[in-house]
Amino acid sequence: TVRFYLEPPLRESAEKGAHNFIGLMAQVCEKARYRVEYADTNEAGRAVDAHSLTHMKSPNGAGGLVFRRVYEYPFWQIDQTAERWDWDVARADFDPANIDGEESERFYTYWQRRLYDQSARITERAGFIYVPLQGKLTEHRSFQACSPLEMVEHCLAHDPRRNVVATLHPKERYPDGELTALERLEAANPRLSIRSGEMVRHLQTCDYVVTQNSGAAFAGYFFGKPALLFGKIDFHHIAVKAEMDNLNAGFAQVAAHRPDYARYIWWFWQDQSINAGKPDAREKIAARLKRFGWEM
Repeated sequence: TVRFYLEPPLRESAEKGAHNFIGLMAQVCEKARYRVEYADTNEAGRAVDAHSLTHMKSPNGAGGLVFRRVYEYPFWQIDQTAERWDWDVARADFDPANIDGEESERFYTYWQRRLYDQSARITERAGFIYVPLQGKLTEHRSFQACSPLEMVEHCLAHDPRRNVVATLHPKERYPDGELTALERLEAANPRLSIRSGEMVRHLQTCDYVVTQNSGAAFAGYFFGKPALLFGKIDFHHIAVKAEMDNLNAGFAQVAAHRPDYARYIWWFWQDQSINAGKPDAREKIAARLKRFGWEM
């Protein structure tokens, strides 16, 4: 038996056969003579499954795997941990020399238009750093180089020429103490502005992105905007890593950084992820399950 642990709306969609990627995974499992069952996410942990697939959250036992969307539909990944920075793709080597330039450029241009219409083509560098914030602003967690609040302070200290626009995540609920600390920092630094949302507008006009591991930095690749990362994540290959003992060099590097965005996006999505809209999706799903010891 393979048990899928899903949020209630997703479970309902899967049981109706209305979710494309879950349906493809179920077909692959059934072809390999597994029986497919669906359960709510909150039921995970009540029993140890020999084989299970959990949406986004930690696997249910040693035989469990995780699946989640790779930032945009129809791209998906299957791995053995919920932490993207420990996925296979995060440890893979990206070599642009091995990727066809014309094909990747066509792919990149298509997805620029598909996701952002003409916005990704209408860009400038207006002299500011875009800092998309996530949660837990005052905590330094294990996958981070420092706390998000300290990261904003480093932007002000290590790039004294540019303004800093730090944005609160529109779906995040911030405790009053965190907001107060951020507002105090803003009051003490005229170059700092605290705003909310408006990712596309900021990506169009920023010089570069600084974040822990926000998906906004991945979106920035479609706008030709480089990223300086203070946290671990799966899309780090063409970003600049913040080295805490040499931040001046990191900020100088990202300001001038011009990686090959088209080849990277093609590699990250077409080669390293599962495109649920392609004919080889079932084959790639089976390969991922086999990679983690499932009999296929």
